[in-house]
Amino acid sequence: MKKQRHEIIVNLIKRYDIETQEELAAYLKDKGFEVTQATVSRDIRELNLSKISAGNGRQKYIVLSSDDNKLSDKYIRVLRDGFVSMDMAQNILVIKTVQGMAMAVAAAIDAMRFPEIVGCIAGDDTIMAAIRTVEDTLIIMKKLNEIIKG
Repeated sequence: MKKQRHEIIVNLIKRYDIETQEELAAYLKDKGFEVTQATVSRDIRELNLSKISAGNGRQKYIVLSSDDNKLSDKYIRVLRDGFVSMDMAQNILVIKTVQGMAMAVAAAIDAMRFPEIVGCIAGDDTIMAAIRTVEDTLIIMKKLNEIIKG
């Protein structure tokens, strides 16, 4: 039962921006699981869930392995060290980097697995990121600014 519930939780947080334990419990109840807050809290800990910014001042749960956490810190450092500026052209985000850092910064952005980003192309000091929509481009700009500013 626990294994099945854990699989459902992982699928739910991949599908929806779930911000609180109460929201997660409500989704689980909709799926036929009667859970307490203590059970949800334990599941979050056992699944090693973490919260990240979901935009608009909200947060959401994600699955984060310890390896991902170490990599994430490294990618954040690369992004902060290499970033110069960014601007949008509709659903294309153009990111300027320190000379020679575009590929590393693009790799860091790709590794962060933002669902809004389709892919990145990097030159020497410029990255072009294809974003799904104009609205998603604004969301990504906000997320990147939050990461860069810490």
